[in-house]
Amino acid sequence: MRVAVTGSNGLVGRRLVSQLIGSGHEVLGLSRGDRRVEGAFTYAAVDLSDGALLSKTLGDFKPDAIINPGGMTDVDGCERDPLAAYEANVSGVASLAKAARSTGAHLVHVSTDYVFDGEAGPYAIDAKPNPRGTYALTKHAGEQTVKALLPASQWTIARTAVVFGWPSTGKNNFGFWLVSTLAQGKQVPLFEDQWVSTSHATNVAAMVKELAEKKLAGLWHTCGAEVMDRVSFGLRVCERFSFDKALVKASRMADVKLASPRPAKSGLDVTKTALSLDAKPWAVARALDELYRERQEHPS
Repeated sequence: MRVAVTGSNGLVGRRLVSQLIGSGHEVLGLSRGDRRVEGAFTYAAVDLSDGALLSKTLGDFKPDAIINPGGMTDVDGCERDPLAAYEANVSGVASLAKAARSTGAHLVHVSTDYVFDGEAGPYAIDAKPNPRGTYALTKHAGEQTVKALLPASQWTIARTAVVFGWPSTGKNNFGFWLVSTLAQGKQVPLFEDQWVSTSHATNVAAMVKELAEKKLAGLWHTCGAEVMDRVSFGLRVCERFSFDKALVKASRMADVKLASPRPAKSGLDVTKTALSLDAKPWAVARALDELYRERQEHPS
């Protein structure tokens, strides 16, 4: 297969590229700036907001599948700059969907648990979205754009949540920040009143890759297998990495001034994914084992 991957310099994107190459696929990586991932694949510096260049690049490559883990994921950044969030998470998705329609490619669009309001999680596949905040609104609009521009057999929406892993560029994510901060003996404030699914990027990439390879249409939840509050997750990190549990400080969302609202009782039901895919959602223990292994490879 010829597969195009957006955000190929990113946390999920670079793992997707590696896994796809390992399976013998021809890969086009799309991302902003210079190429930061090694491997035998074609790279093009393309911003999702540049619809014309994006369409031309994909038209020239003629992919069998397009996987889109790219976009603007900084929740508070989206609230501060809604235009940039719209360009990346809605306009860019429209360009990808149009390219998929013109080339006949199957589009796998990666979305988020933030499309739900966080009042009644964990959410089933068919739960009704109720996004709050700019990030959530633009991601939900991205989902609707995919559905509007492509026939049902040609799109897959893969929702994920709290993706972590060792980054190639030092860019922060929840798991990396936790380990790096705790390793310095610093206290970490974590919400005891926010329940989430946590997901290792390698696991997310494997599930999304399989959806693209098999062109499995429809809605899927591609995240970790367990839902827990952030304090409990922090304590699990301490256990796995032998950090002092006293460094984990419980806090509440109401006590922190956040630019954008966060879903409190979130998490995604992964029953369909666990039953249908060869790449199963990982339990927290396995995800942390992988994070531990990655840290051993990057001791600095």
